[in-house]
Amino acid sequence: MADPKRWQIGLVGYGEVGRILAEDLRQQDIKVSAYDIKLGGEQGAPLQEHAARHGVTLAASHAELTAKSDFVISAVTASQAVPVAKACAAALNQGTWFLDFNSASPGAKQRAAALIDGAAGRYVEGAVMTSVPPYRIKVPLLLGGAGARELEPLLNAIGFAAKVASDKLGVSSAVKMCRSIMIKGLEAMVIESFTTARAYGVEDAVLASLAETFPAIDWEKQGAYCFQRVIEHGRRRAEEVREVAETVREAGLTPWSAQGTAERQAWVADLADEGLFGTKGTQAFARSADWRTEADRILARIKR
Repeated sequence: MADPKRWQIGLVGYGEVGRILAEDLRQQDIKVSAYDIKLGGEQGAPLQEHAARHGVTLAASHAELTAKSDFVISAVTASQAVPVAKACAAALNQGTWFLDFNSASPGAKQRAAALIDGAAGRYVEGAVMTSVPPYRIKVPLLLGGAGARELEPLLNAIGFAAKVASDKLGVSSAVKMCRSIMIKGLEAMVIESFTTARAYGVEDAVLASLAETFPAIDWEKQGAYCFQRVIEHGRRRAEEVREVAETVREAGLTPWSAQGTAERQAWVADLADEGLFGTKGTQAFARSADWRTEADRILARIKR
């Protein structure tokens, strides 16, 4: 189907990113369906309510979703990128576009592409270059693969801000993964540095020194932001950084920094699951304006 506004778009993954895309697509009266493994469990009710509110059709399986879609977007956790491609390939119609939105290594993207292309689909990798919520559907998106140049104008016609990085598969993901070494690593370092500084009572001196070295950064705001994002999304970030580590390995290096970042992100996610930072899903969860509040909670927990 040539006109993307007439596509039936299928979203695999109905988490934060999937729901944002669904909302922005439905505002254009584009037909959207979605599938998420959480739909059948305790966490399914909010997803069902969101779908009903925005006119999104929910599917019962990957196969059901894929069979009726002209364009499939996979927006799941990093570890599921290849399994989702395999599940969708089994029911993919010939010529169906498949956009892999996931933060996976170049090698994982290549394995997923082989599954989709082998089923006569059209695989394109997408690398999301910053946090989705502030930009929504217009989040900067790098495309890669043989079909990237053909898909680019179709995506932009329905509101995306997509740009081709390369016709070669894996380049877009490599950009994303290398960026994440720095961005996700900074988050982990801020939490480790600031919490340790708080334990010794030297946080003001540390922040003053950082401000002198990096005067363009408001380290108070940066601290609050890093704590908030990792507390709220640490599990997903940890999975992504494990893919980052795999990317480093694929390049022939040992991912010492990436491995440590993944462990710190996952550790904070474990504390969040314990309820240390409040109840998930409430307005107050991970919304402290002062990072010290969250650091004190961490320190109290580890000193038990």
